[in-house]
Amino acid sequence: MEDLLELLAASLVDEPEKVSVEGYDEDDGTVVLELRVAPDDAGKVIGRGGRTVAALRTVMRACGTRDGTRVLVDVVE
Repeated sequence: MEDLLELLAASLVDEPEKVSVEGYDEDDGTVVLELRVAPDDAGKVIGRGGRTVAALRTVMRACGTRDGTRVLVDVVE
């Protein structure tokens, strides 16, 4: 899942080499994916009104549903 999020985010930004995703599991089984991008690219990943990050979250949630896990995506600056 981390690879998919990294690939999608890298296609949106100007500096794809600075995109990284770190995932960890919480106690309740939720998978949290922390997306890190260059400071100048944060706006591109979030999008106007948060639409782009909402779409990324929807795609990742769908991947998690296939595996039976809950997935959260956080954009970390």
